[in-house]
Amino acid sequence: MSERLQPGDTAPAFTLPDADGKEVSLADHKGRKVIVYFYPAALTPGCTKQACDFTDNLDVLAAAGYDVIGVSPDKPEKLAKFREKENLKVTLVGDPSKATLEAYGAFGEKKLYGKTVTGVIRSTVVVDGTGKVEHAFYNVKATGHVAKIIRDLGV
Repeated sequence: MSERLQPGDTAPAFTLPDADGKEVSLADHKGRKVIVYFYPAALTPGCTKQACDFTDNLDVLAAAGYDVIGVSPDKPEKLAKFREKENLKVTLVGDPSKATLEAYGAFGEKKLYGKTVTGVIRSTVVVDGTGKVEHAFYNVKATGHVAKIIRDLGV
């Protein structure tokens, strides 16, 4: 089980392929706040709801100085289908090796329909402009999570 991040921790660096296969790094966003959210799989109902909520609120978040990156274990081809089908505007990156998911504490044991399974733990980490963790939310719900983040961040 990977360690969960705490406010004040240095956010683990990552470079992952986006839906177009281009490399996206956390370092590319230095000086801006970044909301990095981790979700189990593209093209599933909960993950679609969450990605659409982030897309619908992207302008509000961007105006407040936040970039948004969604991370899943999916390959770029699946992310591209997801983006096209749902008209998503958020940056989606794939982590098939799950190394970034593990580094952020977003992969491990979780309860799914009453059973303990190993998989992606729906999580959101807010990174400040210097690369430090500002907030870390684990086991979040897909529905209503974006609205809660906006409230919690005072956006």
